[in-house]
Amino acid sequence: MYVVPPPNRSDPLSGSTNGSDELRVYQTWKGSNKFFLQGRFIFGPDVRSLALTIFLIVAPVAVFCVFVAKKLMDDFTNHWGVSIMVIAVVFTFYDLILLLLTSGRDPGIIPRNAHPPEPEGYDGSAEGAQTPQLRLPRIKEVEVNGTTVKIKYCDTCMLYRPPRCSHCSICNNCVERFDHHCPWVGQCIGLRNYRFFFMFVFTTTLLCVYVFGFCWVYIKRIMDTDDISIWKAMIKTPASIVLIVYTFIAVWFVGGLTAFHLYLISTNQTTYENFRYRYDRRANPYNKGVVDNFKEIFYGPTAPSKNKFRAKVAREPVLPTRSVAGGFVSPNMGKGVEDIEMGRKAVWGDVGAVLDNTEGQLSDNDGLNNNNSNNKDSGVGETSPEIRTTVDEGDRAGIHPRRSSWGRKSGSWEMSPEVLALASRMGEPNRTAGSSSTVRSTEHKL
Repeated sequence: MYVVPPPNRSDPLSGSTNGSDELRVYQTWKGSNKFFLQGRFIFGPDVRSLALTIFLIVAPVAVFCVFVAKKLMDDFTNHWGVSIMVIAVVFTFYDLILLLLTSGRDPGIIPRNAHPPEPEGYDGSAEGAQTPQLRLPRIKEVEVNGTTVKIKYCDTCMLYRPPRCSHCSICNNCVERFDHHCPWVGQCIGLRNYRFFFMFVFTTTLLCVYVFGFCWVYIKRIMDTDDISIWKAMIKTPASIVLIVYTFIAVWFVGGLTAFHLYLISTNQTTYENFRYRYDRRANPYNKGVVDNFKEIFYGPTAPSKNKFRAKVAREPVLPTRSVAGGFVSPNMGKGVEDIEMGRKAVWGDVGAVLDNTEGQLSDNDGLNNNNSNNKDSGVGETSPEIRTTVDEGDRAGIHPRRSSWGRKSGSWEMSPEVLALASRMGEPNRTAGSSSTVRSTEHKL
């Protein structure tokens, strides 16, 4: 039988159309991340929100430089006026660099396993046999600094998450020391970028305070120069009023976030742990003291990435399709479910054995197979050619296509309409033959 081969498509990310057998890791990445510059930068799936964050930082600073800092340049001697604008620009560029370091780097993603780990108690000696029905424990216990900590198994990444690791549902990755997923930077905050995230939030807070303060300085200079009230001075510089309101609102968000993360750093917690585990009600095994906690975040070495996004990997082979009884069958058909998802359902061989035993009980209880020789002689019990052909083909191929639908409804075994129809056709001639024999015996007695 002719089987249509899969289309030979080129990978749009590889940059080549010659069907090369080697790809980069970022081209075969199974997470939801977005890559730029051929895998040199990794972002979250919501990377578009990064443009809004940049605009909210650059736009007010540009207004400040044009309408406030430029006017203050001539009011201060010894080039102090120029330094006001220079500091604002340098602060902004430094803030944007921290934003890029936070959102464009690996936050601490743990590589996925190609296969689930072997369950405890499985020695792998039974070669060629079916997958053993062993369940992976959902939770394991490990000891951290003398305290027992529970770690969970991740079905998506097929690994046991290390302590303080969690699976981000947005990026679809397990991240070490997972803090949270920040939509403003479009990236997970974890082990490798938490330091830059805090510095970005803290610098943004200082930038808001800086703009807010010098806007009031400019209003005061107008008041002293023109000898007018504060309200008339504010009317003369509407840009300063807009910046004051904007920075006052922004500082409550970024300033409050800075204060909250200062508390988390001092107690060596993550945002995820603080909202879920509440270490204030029990001992925190990661707390080393305030000084050591700050040293761990700001002076400790940055952990190297466990992923080499530009490394070359072999292209995964495509399994050929097989055809059975004139149809197309998936390459995974006939495999035990444990090979894909361990400990969920029984393998095909076990299901077939259960179906065989149940069908044998049904045939014995209903008496469909009794007196086969008498039925053949009297012409009763001849199955139709369609049913006989279907059963014979199934037996020859070693497949029982109808067994799974014979009588299983909502978890109970009942007679299917096909069997009931066959039984009724077999019962009517029996009743006819029985009644005719009774009449003949009565006439003989008479």
